Amino acid sequence: MARTNNPKLTLITGGARSGKSAFAEALVEGMASLRVYIATAHPADDEMSRRIAAHQARRAKGWVTREMDEIGEIDWSGIREDAAILFDCMTLWLGFRYGDDFDVTSEVETLLTQFEALPNPVVVVSNELGMGLVPENAMSRGFRDAHGAINQSIAARADAAAFVVSGLPMVLKGTLP
Repeated sequence: MARTNNPKLTLITGGARSGKSAFAEALVEGMASLRVYIATAHPADDEMSRRIAAHQARRAKGWVTREMDEIGEIDWSGIREDAAILFDCMTLWLGFRYGDDFDVTSEVETLLTQFEALPNPVVVVSNELGMGLVPENAMSRGFRDAHGAINQSIAARADAAAFVVSGLPMVLKGTLP
């Protein structure tokens, strides 16, 4: 049974291995009996394949998975209106899109417009990269900066946001269901 008072857009952020994906999955499971998982990871090697398999095994029945294509595009068609959507994760999505011709403002606006056009509640998972060391090369610094701008854009438009540390969420904005 779907909840009717779900936030339209929710951002869940935190460090690597902080528990943000598991928290976001539980949040989405409480929103609707039908859930759509927008997967942004590709099994490029054995280690990533194991990570993907662990994420899949953790999800209960009632999930439909949509894979992002090789250039970071997502097929939004055919998603039922009574489903909740989990986009996991923004960091990997950016990794596929980022390059010399990447326009962070335009790209994030396009993605946020796609989220907002959906009738469904959307939960976005994204790493927080800005709390560590300053990367030593320009490309890595540019990626970190673009990622930070994306997180800020999503947070500004989100109805709710939480920061997850050691599996524990700290609500930053709004109310989580």
